[in-house]
Formats: sequence, C-alpha cells, structure tokens
Amino acid sequence: MIRAWFGIDQDPFSLENIVLLKQQQDVYDTLKVHCNQGGLCIVMGEPGTGKSVIKEALRQKADKRMVVVSVNRTMHTYSNTLKILCNAFSIDQNGQHVSCEKRLIEQAYALNREGKSIVTIIDEAHLLDIEVLRKLRLMFEEFPKNHNLILFGQTELLSRMSLKVNDDIKSRITFSAVMLKLVSDDIQEFIMAQLDKCGLGHNIFTEDAIALITRSSDGILRRIRNLALSSMLEAVRARTKSIGIEIINKVLIQPHWRNDFDMFTENKQMGVR
Repeated sequence: MIRAWFGIDQDPFSLENIVLLKQQQDVYDTLKVHCNQGGLCIVMGEPGTGKSVIKEALRQKADKRMVVVSVNRTMHTYSNTLKILCNAFSIDQNGQHVSCEKRLIEQAYALNREGKSIVTIIDEAHLLDIEVLRKLRLMFEEFPKNHNLILFGQTELLSRMSLKVNDDIKSRITFSAVMLKLVSDDIQEFIMAQLDKCGLGHNIFTEDAIALITRSSDGILRRIRNLALSSMLEAVRARTKSIGIEIINKVLIQPHWRNDFDMFTENKQMGVR
C-alpha cells in the first residue's frame, strides 16, 4: 500500500539498506575493528535505542572475509546456543556437547585458514544465564584469536558482569558501549535519511509533524520508526501525500504505536505494502 501510494520500490523505515546515524556509525566502526582483531564486545541500551540497527548493519555490510553468525531471541541454554551455532556452520549434530564444541572449533580453524574471521552475535544477552556465557567463553577461547563475540542486551547485562564472581568474564571485555536516546537533530536526520533512501522528498513530513514525532517518541528509535510508518499508513488511508500534525495526531490517539515492537515487522507479517 505504501509503495504503491507513494510510488516507491522499497519499504520506508525498514532495516533494509541501513543508513546509520553518527552514534550508530561510531559504535559500528569500532566493532568492525574488533571484528578483525578478536575480543569480547558488549552493546547495551534500552529497548528500541538502535542495537538491532547496528546488529543488522554488521550482517548486511560484512565483507567476504567475515563470517557473521547470530543467536537471536531463543531460549539461551547452552544446548540451544550450540545447536544454532552448528546450524549456522552447516554442522551435523549428534546431541553431544563435546562433539558439537569440537566440530565448531575445527570449522573455525578451517575458516581461519581460508583467511576469514568469525563474528558471533548473541542478542538479548541480558537474558543469558551467566554460567552459559561462561561455558561459551571457554569454548570460544579455543577458537582462532581473531574470533569476536558481541553481546547485545539491556544495561543490566554489565551490572551482572560487575559482580566479583564474574571478574573472569568482565576482565575479557575489549569494548563496551551504551546506546543513548536520540536528540532532536538526530531524529530529523534519521527521518530525512529514510526518505532519501526511498527516493521521497523531504517535504513528505512537514516541520510541525517532525517536531511532534520528536516530542512524542522520547528519543527512542523504534518509536520514531513506528510513528513515522504508522503516519504513512494513515496518509494512505486519508489519500494524501503530505504528512502534517493532523495525520500524526490521528496516529497518536491509537494505543499501539507506543508498544515496543517493530511496526515494519508486524506489517510485513500482515502483508502490508
């Protein structure tokens, strides 16, 4: 619907063909350096502050020398994590931890001999049992030295690691960052960049509309995306190609836009275009 009405060939405000903001670019650039050197990196932040954008950028922008493996939204048991890693490397499993670990290590060295580095990403890592993380760390210590483990999660992740009993993990952290809420200039830059990506003019959203989005989103990137996308859907319904405060207000009276889920993903599942 949005594509047809606005005459565009890709989805606006999606995670496809990502355009990074400065804060995201800085963290991404640092992670890329660590991805080539190896280490343990942690990226933290409130839900919706842009962690998924960086994670997706690492996946999309990986060059041929980098293998990126993600463990997403799963029961973070050690068995399940090993299973996902084995699937990612196309390794047959027989259900035995030792065998899976051994074959993962062998595959890691085979890729290393081909000149490739491995990046393992674990999402929602604050839900990870610390003993599972400890087991993963011990296994990954057997990987080539340029292997990089990146944990994405909420800020309590570092708090748990700061306990004295977890010094063995915290002492191995090579980089950590906290994603901050966006300020007004960042929000305007984000909206303009998304319009540019789709080939739309900057006048689609009026200045007053952008100001209202800024005030209503509390600087949370996911809320900005949800509100902007919902407003474009409302514009389709209203048969207008200009989004002003009256369109934004029609969205704001609906309860769903403040929920911390991804409107683009939700609409994609419903077949909205």
